[in-house]
Amino acid sequence: MLLDLLVQAALAGVLALFAIPAFAAGEAVAAGAYIIGLVIVLVVFPVVVSALTQGRSLGKLALGLRVVRDDGGPITFRHALTRTLVAVAAEWPGLALPPLTWLASLWMMLVHPQGKRIGDLTAGTLVIHDRAPAQWGWVPPMPPALAGWARNLDLSGLPDDLALAVRHYLSRNRALRAPARQRMGYALAAEVMACTTPPAPPNTPGWAYLAAVLAERNRRAAGRLVAARAASAQVWPDLARHMSVPRPTRAPVMVPAQHPMTLPQHAMTLRPGAPGGS
Repeated sequence: MLLDLLVQAALAGVLALFAIPAFAAGEAVAAGAYIIGLVIVLVVFPVVVSALTQGRSLGKLALGLRVVRDDGGPITFRHALTRTLVAVAAEWPGLALPPLTWLASLWMMLVHPQGKRIGDLTAGTLVIHDRAPAQWGWVPPMPPALAGWARNLDLSGLPDDLALAVRHYLSRNRALRAPARQRMGYALAAEVMACTTPPAPPNTPGWAYLAAVLAERNRRAAGRLVAARAASAQVWPDLARHMSVPRPTRAPVMVPAQHPMTLPQHAMTLRPGAPGGS
């Protein structure tokens, strides 16, 4: 935060140097230049930096922090703009009702379980530690009972960011607490079912449905990679000596003993038409 303020102060100084002729042109021109400079320093600069770095301002980059969406995905321009506008109005500098807005923002960060500020609640974002890359947790493999159904899935409408959110959820499932775990799983299952067909078989556990969709997507991606490598090896025969082309196999799904694929009590069940919770 301090580093960000110093950078903004330096930017304000540079803009002030360029605005010196405007101050000599009259009060109206000077007032316009002052407002434009204030918007650039307090709104435009933070929004552009956060959007281009996907939630890493200079201060957050130095501390190993990053702003992400509540589902763990990268923020967009809309999230960055919302956080910045709320910060300017109600947090820092808090132009709305200082110092009441400062106290409200500080109180929110102290009482919120995740330390969210008002801008995070408004934009649906969260600040996380991003110094070291997080290792993937254990992701359930393809449930054998859903393998045949998954081969008929139409995954053309499944976006990459939603598939990544599903993988994050499955890998972090055991670290999440109820009822946030159920709400997040239900929301992800509803989003996936809205862009894929056919629907899940009746009474399918929610975690099994998400695991089946993700495993089938990965299987098809691996198949396309194998085909691309084989085609490249035919065009450039010398390439085959430097790149092994694996053959797809249908090995039985083995579940590690430390992570049994038993349905937990908190698991969701999916009805034929839409996901539901139990």
